Amino acid sequence: MAEEYKKDLREKMVSFTRQKEEEFAKKQQEFISQQKQQELDFEQQQKRQNTAWEQKLAEEKKQLQTALEESLRKSIATDFENKLKMLDSSNKENEDKLRLARAKELDFLKKEQAMKDKEAEMELQLERKLQQQRGEMVEQIRKQEAEKNNIKETEHQLRVKELEKQLDDQKKLAEEMKRKAEQGSMQLQGEVQELILEELLRNTFPFDLITEVGKGVRGADCVHLVRNQFGQECGKIIYESKRTKDFSMEWIEKLKKDMRSMGVDVAVIVTQCYPKGMDCFGERDGVWICSFDEVKAVSYILRDGIVKLYGAGKSQENRGDKMHMLYDYLTSNEFSEQWKAIREGFMSMKLSIQRERDAMEKLWKAREKQLEKVMLNAAHIRGSIEGIAGTDSIQLSLTDDDDALLLE
Repeated sequence: MAEEYKKDLREKMVSFTRQKEEEFAKKQQEFISQQKQQELDFEQQQKRQNTAWEQKLAEEKKQLQTALEESLRKSIATDFENKLKMLDSSNKENEDKLRLARAKELDFLKKEQAMKDKEAEMELQLERKLQQQRGEMVEQIRKQEAEKNNIKETEHQLRVKELEKQLDDQKKLAEEMKRKAEQGSMQLQGEVQELILEELLRNTFPFDLITEVGKGVRGADCVHLVRNQFGQECGKIIYESKRTKDFSMEWIEKLKKDMRSMGVDVAVIVTQCYPKGMDCFGERDGVWICSFDEVKAVSYILRDGIVKLYGAGKSQENRGDKMHMLYDYLTSNEFSEQWKAIREGFMSMKLSIQRERDAMEKLWKAREKQLEKVMLNAAHIRGSIEGIAGTDSIQLSLTDDDDALLLE
């Protein structure tokens, strides 16, 4: 009877093992088919998004080119109107001011050359700006593609790690596998997400310090020590990773206690579900809440705010000393001597302009007297000729109001 009982038990154990292996192979096949379908859907979505981005890029490029052409056209029209005004003012100059007209003509030619140079420089700057914006848009598209690939790789890593963990658990005894399937599935998913979160932060911020809080130690899952470009420590961010179907408000209170105990600046909960009233990342009771897809963008924003806050605090240091230094410089002999040199140059230029003005006034008065002398002598000659000619029509004129010299 014992042998028969043992034989019966062996047959039941072999049958149970074969049944579990068949179930596992069936689940594995279903998982592979689902994974292929998800990859196919993601590739189609990516193609549609690429087409939309290309159309948007073309429209923005066309709008930018139109705006730049309109701005350049207005600038050229303004410069051309200024040129016409300067030509009109130059044509109205008197012949007595020939030297001044020549000086203005020379200045006009210089300005015209400067405008041509400016126009060429504007065309060059326009082309550079177009090239720069084209490069920035290409770089933005590349970053978006890289983020999409990172999201895809992250999801793939999550699923691969989950599968590896499940395969390891399946190799254990039947009782141990059943117990872990009931109790440890949620804990397993949370551990996998914590590992991926730490790896994502290390790859995104290679110069910052990302430390893991050990199991059994009170506190958050991950601590992010922020450093600026000079290697100075600016602040800390703690992350709490949750992968459950329901959000608990107790997580916020626990994380706020961790903030006070650890002396950090910002706390973030990375969760799969949001609390009531939230459908995307945001702040709730002093704690930031976001999904795993949004954690990269949120970490960028929070890190930038901590770095800027640290820089603003540093800029306020030694402010009183700088004010004293500025006051000492304004009251120093060096500043006084430099201002005297500027004033002497200004007075010298003003005196030179006044001398040139007095010289031109003197020259104009001399020519005016000479002109009056010529007109007086011409009037004497005209009176003498009219006295000799009698009633004959004789007209002598030096101006445009009368006719030219006529003898009849």
